[in-house]
Amino acid sequence: MKPEYHKNFRKQFDKLPLKIQDKFGERLDMFLQNQFHSLLNNHSLTGEYEGCRSINITGNIRAIFYLKTESDIVFINIGSHPELYE
Repeated sequence: MKPEYHKNFRKQFDKLPLKIQDKFGERLDMFLQNQFHSLLNNHSLTGEYEGCRSINITGNIRAIFYLKTESDIVFINIGSHPELYE
């Protein structure tokens, strides 16, 4: 599986503390090994993000992505739960 990063994701990611950026790297490695690892809480979204999925990076930070093809994913946003969903 090959991840891609939307420009909005990159912009938000660059604003995150290094500790959170490192945690994303850890969770991405976990995701690439097993998309549905229990720590990721990979789930589908509705509303504004219909057709996308979300994974947990920390207790409050989420990364939103969609499947471009069966082997490619695109991360489109990252941020705290309130930033993304309210």
